[in-house]
Amino acid sequence: MSLFDRDKSAERMPVALITGFLGSGKTTLLNRVLNDSRMARSLVLVNEFGEVGLDHLFVEKVGGDMVLLQSGCVCCTIQGDLDRTLRDIAKRRAGRETPPFDRVLLETTGLADPAPILQLLLNHPMISHDYRLDGVVTTVDAVNGARQLDEHMEAVKQAAVADRLLISKTDLADIDTNAHLRARLEDLNPGAALYEIVQGDIDPALLFDSGPFDPAGKTDKVQAWLNAEAHDHAHGQGHSHDRSRHSAHIGSFCLTFDEPLDWDVFNRWLMAVRASWGDRLLRVKGVLNVTSEDQPLVIHGVHRTFHPPTLLSRWPDDDRRSRLVFITRDLDRTSVEESWQQMRQET
Repeated sequence: MSLFDRDKSAERMPVALITGFLGSGKTTLLNRVLNDSRMARSLVLVNEFGEVGLDHLFVEKVGGDMVLLQSGCVCCTIQGDLDRTLRDIAKRRAGRETPPFDRVLLETTGLADPAPILQLLLNHPMISHDYRLDGVVTTVDAVNGARQLDEHMEAVKQAAVADRLLISKTDLADIDTNAHLRARLEDLNPGAALYEIVQGDIDPALLFDSGPFDPAGKTDKVQAWLNAEAHDHAHGQGHSHDRSRHSAHIGSFCLTFDEPLDWDVFNRWLMAVRASWGDRLLRVKGVLNVTSEDQPLVIHGVHRTFHPPTLLSRWPDDDRRSRLVFITRDLDRTSVEESWQQMRQET
């Protein structure tokens, strides 16, 4: 009998979190992609319809907080707390009181710290029963992005935890500004796929399926989701460009374990890491080879909140090493490695 659940992602509604600082192009992006027929059977959660300018896309009112769009997707406003809205939607969907949808796109406000939302999606029992975090997409303004990273920690966190980074307004910034911002983002979050967009013109598919689970069943996207090698390569070498006073506090690194891990020992260590440095853990995600299982074990969390570990159906390749990526604030690799060595000595 396995200690862990099999991955049940196919049974839960995937949620793509789209975040980005004020003026970074989230509204333009939504307006563009919501015109695409491939967004059919999607639910888009926004704070207010008016902020997104969707009037020309309405087909009919489904309820006071929900409208059906021409593309076939549903748009709903967040009523009060996000968890209450998500639970209400899940109940209405189960009762067939809403148009059918298969995925959720959640837009945050420009000043939002993404951590509380990630915590809610990862480990709130009444939310994770119906939803799963599919990935984080962050928009960054090519013109003002560097200044926002300098002045606002929220902007730094939004970029640091992203699985995909979309640089907007590249047509309005000069070549040097674009290049400097791109290098800075690659340094801040080397594991994220990075795309440049103009007027929100992107493939809507970029907003979905950036997590470790592939709903099409073709392959587990562990490598792209984790991208452990990128973190080690980028942060194992020096950089010539300047870093801001804020983003200099943000770092990422990957710990690699060559031998299969004893889950009891590893879990005790991870609990100790969370207890000691939980406030500094912006995001942790990993694929583990544990001695009691033949399949890869996936873990991910934010601060002290971690999703229950789940087993994927198979390894993505022949590499069976455990890899654990940390995205942190004011926490260095050496401290974490030393805590692991101390745990091993004590056991």
